[in-house]
Amino acid sequence: MKNMIRYRSLMLFLLMLAGLTAKTAPYEEVKGIASRRFSWLAKALVFQVVPAENGKEIFELSSEKGKVIIAASTANAAAEGLNWYLKYYCHRSMSHFGDHLSGHDQGKLPEVKNKVRIVSPYPYRYALNYCTISYSMSFYTWKDWERELDWMALNGVNLMLAPGGMEAVWQNTLRKLGYNEKEITDFVAGPAFGAWWLMGNLQGWGGPVSQRTIDQQVLLQQKIIKRMKQLGMEPVMHGFYGMIPSNLKDKQAIKVIDQGLWAGGFKRPDFLLPEDPYFDKVANIYYSEMKKLYGADLHFFGGDPFHEGGSSKGADLAASGKHIQQVMQQNYPGATWVLQGWQQNPADALLAGLNKEKTLVIELFGENTNNWEKRHGYENTPFVWSNVSNFGEKNGIYGKLQRFADEVYRAKNSAYGPFLKGIGIIPEGIYNNPVAYDLMLELGWHQDHLDLKNWISGYTSYRYGKRSSNMDKAWSLFLETAYSSHEVNQEGPSESIFCARPAIDIPSVSSWGTRKRNYDVTKFEEGVRMFVAAGKEFESLETYQTDRIDFVRQLQANRADKVYAKMMRAIKTKNLEEFKSSSAKFKHLMLQQDSLLSTSKYFSVNRWLQQSLDFGASKSDKENALLNAKTQIIFWGPDNNPKTDLHDYAHKEWSGLLSTIYLSRWEQFIAWQIALMSSKNAAEPDYFKMENEWVKRKDLYPSKPMTKTELDGLIKRIIVEE
Repeated sequence: MKNMIRYRSLMLFLLMLAGLTAKTAPYEEVKGIASRRFSWLAKALVFQVVPAENGKEIFELSSEKGKVIIAASTANAAAEGLNWYLKYYCHRSMSHFGDHLSGHDQGKLPEVKNKVRIVSPYPYRYALNYCTISYSMSFYTWKDWERELDWMALNGVNLMLAPGGMEAVWQNTLRKLGYNEKEITDFVAGPAFGAWWLMGNLQGWGGPVSQRTIDQQVLLQQKIIKRMKQLGMEPVMHGFYGMIPSNLKDKQAIKVIDQGLWAGGFKRPDFLLPEDPYFDKVANIYYSEMKKLYGADLHFFGGDPFHEGGSSKGADLAASGKHIQQVMQQNYPGATWVLQGWQQNPADALLAGLNKEKTLVIELFGENTNNWEKRHGYENTPFVWSNVSNFGEKNGIYGKLQRFADEVYRAKNSAYGPFLKGIGIIPEGIYNNPVAYDLMLELGWHQDHLDLKNWISGYTSYRYGKRSSNMDKAWSLFLETAYSSHEVNQEGPSESIFCARPAIDIPSVSSWGTRKRNYDVTKFEEGVRMFVAAGKEFESLETYQTDRIDFVRQLQANRADKVYAKMMRAIKTKNLEEFKSSSAKFKHLMLQQDSLLSTSKYFSVNRWLQQSLDFGASKSDKENALLNAKTQIIFWGPDNNPKTDLHDYAHKEWSGLLSTIYLSRWEQFIAWQIALMSSKNAAEPDYFKMENEWVKRKDLYPSKPMTKTELDGLIKRIIVEE
């Protein structure tokens, strides 16, 4: 009996101790970020809890006896505070394009001499596009997601699209609706095409997915949600908005609207009219299965009816929107419906039927449009200002940085300011232009109009560890050129001619892109020279090396435009010798570019392809994942349509692509043109056949690393060549 009493006393003491520890050491998961990414700082961190300021998140930074004190109102604010200290005191940073996280040079941590207090003006700092999940994250493992969530938290993201693991929700729902396993897998998209499936653009493409893959994604999504909650981040799950398999109407007498075809000719899933009693049945099963897998503690749901041209003919939009939201509320009381402000969506008529207090519109295309203003704050609906900036994860130096700062401030101080509830990043691909994402997310913590030039000085200091004269001059020129806020409307960065399916007078590589450089390429080249000249001071840094390759890559791509123009002139004037000379130069530039890019994992197709293989658990899963990965970046369209609008939409200026399929296409084009100019009969090459053959090959195109001396020599040759 005495032993039992002692045991209970000991257990009570341990529980009390655990409670005290929890109270004196808050935000342990935020400290875990430091332990994982920059352990040299972790032991010096002390976190404290402070109340929010009038409901707004805050963090405070101070120093005391060699410790860094981070006081914050939420775990997310604490993570932002940690990053603020890391960036602006330690001059270190983490990004998708290289890290600079080594221990501080001075040994002693920098002191916060005057307490810093930052208040976020907005309740939301939002991240991710459905497309990001597929273009950048199709084959993420938990290791990848853990790093992603660490970066998101450090940058203050507290609301993030996280629609993973929906395959199982749909599988379980359709089983209860009488579908067999083949019918289910015929509906579910493959791992690289899930974004467009969830947006109601296609069904089944890239499949079938195995049960192993479905189960794998459930476990991954559960880990993601758990970690997000620990870091003070809310996941935006995928709600039921009426999307159903197009063959459900063959099984049930239901009212549907055929959504027609999407880009490239894909058959869209049907839209089940909310007025049909069967809508509630499907929705309730769907949300019930969601709860079983991912819990009831979910508060935000995405899902857009009639996305990108889907037909709403015959629907009462106000009534439909109202009912979709009501069923969502019945299953998840208090939930917010998150809608994409893209093209004509969400329609004013649909918004009219909604409870605005439980609605959030994400304005996607802020770098080019001001729909928040034209549409009167989305008819007085809470909205988030954001920008896409990158489409298809195409390479290209781009980002309208001054516009980001100006437009957010303008919206905040406009008549619709009360409805501006946050800022966000909505790239279709996130492995590019780290400056654009850092700036946009930091705007979520600025009350006043941000001084861009001053901010860039801070950015270069933390990205490269310090400033230099050449670095300052280079970035000043980048702000005037590739990162300028020209008023021309364009979808993402200007495209590289190297990646184009060959033709005469190509206006764009992808259907909605542009090859035009809306900046002074000579001035940009001067900036690249300055950046390269700074190399001796920064050559040991991954961040500098990655950016150096990217800027030189852009310079080379810009030069290729001039050579291509010479090729076209030679064709039109039937100057065979000039064509041979210019086309030889063009091929030389492509191979040179491939060699340059092969020195970095961030510009190698091997990274993407290897990731797809690592994603698959079985041989068949690996084969399908690899096929998904290759198809996505070359062409994707139904029934092997060579004229699909989506061919080369997600092209990549990567090593392994330049030296194989892209070079092969151009070599065939050049040979064809030489034959024509030599008065020989020759058929135009079948590029689509070449692309199909490339996609089906199992090659992974491993990188070919260079020594530092070889790389420096190559860059020097590129810089001096014309």
